[in-house]
Amino acid sequence: MTQWQTVRLETPADGVRLITLADPERRNALGERMRVELSAAIAAVREDRSARVLVVGAEGSSFCAGADLPALFGTEQADRPVGELRDRLRTYYQSFLALRDLEIPTIAAVQGPAVGAGLNLALCCDLRIAGPDATFAATFTRIGLHPGGGCTYFLTRELGPQRALAIMLDGGALSAEEALAQGLVLTVETDPLAEAMRRAERHAGLRPELARDLKRAVRLATRDDLESVVEFESWAQAESATHPEVARFAARFDRKR
Repeated sequence: MTQWQTVRLETPADGVRLITLADPERRNALGERMRVELSAAIAAVREDRSARVLVVGAEGSSFCAGADLPALFGTEQADRPVGELRDRLRTYYQSFLALRDLEIPTIAAVQGPAVGAGLNLALCCDLRIAGPDATFAATFTRIGLHPGGGCTYFLTRELGPQRALAIMLDGGALSAEEALAQGLVLTVETDPLAEAMRRAERHAGLRPELARDLKRAVRLATRDDLESVVEFESWAQAESATHPEVARFAARFDRKR
């Protein structure tokens, strides 16, 4: 296990990697140290060719309380030029947006509040498992701040433009059950990390190329037309058909004729 102060990276099962936000005293707020360590952990997973599924979880009662507001927006930052502040914000964004660049499936186990940047971090994952105490909060406007880190993109895709705009205008939050009803999470479980691990171990049993192409096909389906998706599927299905398990399964039907 790599040793960092605010993040852990572990291998709890074959092919499964687990990144844990481990700064519970600060409710796993995304500060400078966590930004650097989270970026390093995701990079390590990206470079690990034996990693097949990634789970992202957190210690303590909060999943992630958002960005370190004093560090980013405190009085010492008030006179910083807008362009300079924008560049610094982008480094924070990239620490969690890097999850979306991973080819392997990613699962967020959200046991408590995911606020602001923490909401974005959860939404960067392909699947989200919520605990009963989870909340998903886009509270930026409560302090006069425009959402960042992809929040408008993620919420609009997940909730539709009307509901996304309403929750951001209100600076509102969704409970675990509300998030489930609106499709923001896959399921609500008493132990979200245990459920995420069960799914991760099952998905890690797929051929890596198959899981990768499934993830790519779904991404294509959200932004391209039917013909583009069918074109990709035809190549991906043809490639998958060259593997022996498909031929073995098909042979079972030949014997029944």
